[in-house]
Amino acid sequence: MDDKQRKFSAWYLLLALLIMWGFNDAIYKPYILRETEVTYNVFLQQLEEGKIGEVVLAGDRIVFTHRDRPDDKQTASNVVALNDPGLVNRLAAAGVTFSARAQTKGLLASILGWVLPFLPLTLLWYFLFKRMGGPGSPMSLGKSKAHEIEGELVGVKFKDVGGVGEAEVELREIIEYLKNPAKFTKIGAKLPKGALLVGPPGTGKTLLAKATAGEAGVPFFFLTGSSFVEMFVGVGAARVRDLFQQAQKKAPCIIFIDEIDAIGQSRVSLGRAGGNTEQENTLNQLLAEMDGFKANSGVVIMAATNRPEILDAALIRPGRFDRQIQVVLPTEAGRLEILTIHTRAMPLAPDVSLERIAKITAGFSGAELANIANEASLLAVRRESETVSMSDFDLAIERVVAGLQRKTPLSEEVRKKVAYHEVGHALTAHFLSGTDPVHKISIIPTAKGALGYTMQMPEEDRYLIGERELAARMAVMLGGRAAELLIFNEASTGASNDLERATEMARRMVTEFGMSEKLGPVRYAAANGAYLQSGVAGRHDLSAETTALIDAEIRAFVSRAQATATDILNKHVDSLHEVARVLQEKEMISGDELAAIADAQVAPAVPAGPDMDKAPADAPST
Repeated sequence: MDDKQRKFSAWYLLLALLIMWGFNDAIYKPYILRETEVTYNVFLQQLEEGKIGEVVLAGDRIVFTHRDRPDDKQTASNVVALNDPGLVNRLAAAGVTFSARAQTKGLLASILGWVLPFLPLTLLWYFLFKRMGGPGSPMSLGKSKAHEIEGELVGVKFKDVGGVGEAEVELREIIEYLKNPAKFTKIGAKLPKGALLVGPPGTGKTLLAKATAGEAGVPFFFLTGSSFVEMFVGVGAARVRDLFQQAQKKAPCIIFIDEIDAIGQSRVSLGRAGGNTEQENTLNQLLAEMDGFKANSGVVIMAATNRPEILDAALIRPGRFDRQIQVVLPTEAGRLEILTIHTRAMPLAPDVSLERIAKITAGFSGAELANIANEASLLAVRRESETVSMSDFDLAIERVVAGLQRKTPLSEEVRKKVAYHEVGHALTAHFLSGTDPVHKISIIPTAKGALGYTMQMPEEDRYLIGERELAARMAVMLGGRAAELLIFNEASTGASNDLERATEMARRMVTEFGMSEKLGPVRYAAANGAYLQSGVAGRHDLSAETTALIDAEIRAFVSRAQATATDILNKHVDSLHEVARVLQEKEMISGDELAAIADAQVAPAVPAGPDMDKAPADAPST
């Protein structure tokens, strides 16, 4: 029970106690206890003194009034009648008017006498069991945790989603069916029972599902795959049954299961890991429920995952998730749509060019673009500006890519090494064709642990990369290490991430892309989707000689890349010194400033061609 539920129960219980107290004080107490009880001796004494006015013998009680206050019912007294045979004679001798009646209780007194003692227990029982039936309680384990949102309350339409392209077209067909099913059933068409949204994180899969429900105006059941799984056996299957029962009552509607790989993982991989009976039972129940729907019942099942390769084959076969919709990273036009959506409520300065931002943010997801727009607005508020300028967007992009700048002072020796390292990256990229242009160089430490960074921004979206371009990118990665070896005659730990990325790229070139002449056009990497395995770790059929040759080729690729970077920096060592000097003074320079300084030294650009690929294999090794 959470704090909100606990407070809720406490307030209701307190209110019930106050009502009971008021009821008892206003009705029950005056009715039952309006007579003052005295002892029998007091009654006899007052009888002898002639103070008794009227007496009523009521069963086992004697009710009497005082002679001087006969109409004041509130002062009447009663006593417990004893076995006194002479009482009647005494009353007659004292001249007291007396009568007898059977002892009866009023209806209200009888009801209150039975109800009031049990009322607190009844209320306590009610509140306890109501709380136990709430979310997260043992009594609600078999209940679905889906959040139902009415279509008009979803609040998201396709106009709020940008950069999804063909995915929107496919989803509009589902919307049309939910709005007008007769149009499809008239010609015998059946709506796909399930639509699986597949794509990298942050591309808007969940947002698309909400927009589909918002456009169709139907109830939307939202839950995550992990919400089916509990520590108790059978709970997951029970929740699946409950979810689909709720959906059938609300049809037409949409069920959306986010991160479905939590319960839809292949049962073969589960068996390899030792088995997971509860997860298998949950998946089996989901498969049965998806097949159990009548044709065109009006219930559409949507799911999202960024790991489609691990899903069970029975789950994604036709008849269940008939349609797989790819939600990819947005193109330049898509990024412009997303930026327009997220900045339409912002007062933009005249110098802001959303087209330029969309151009330099290739590879960014929709979530990252939304974060950039929000960070830019926060930076504008921080400098107390009424508009968001282009400089705010530039800083926001740097913050997303490189992290928050930290004003941590560096020693002169460290600043110098960092400056030469970053300039090594930048000059290698500037003079080597086939690389992305340099946007900015900085030696200000960031929150992500980098002491400096060189930011490159692509000029267009890339869908296909050749071997020469990959080799050029590796050379740029190792340009910083080459500059350190050239100037300081030693490498530092600052190149560790560069080596990691270059080695991984070389590994993929050798094992996945077949770019090694010695190994030939053969794939040596493990199959896609191998659980927690990459490279050749999942392959157990490779000989020791082949594995050794793969390692040698990876080392040769990386060595050639470093040799290329070293050759470029040797030819432009004057530019290296000058740019490093300016960078140490200003801490940050733009790509245009770099180009102006570097081009002042007349030297031809080194092409990323065959000569680079034929660099000696025994070049300096990592």
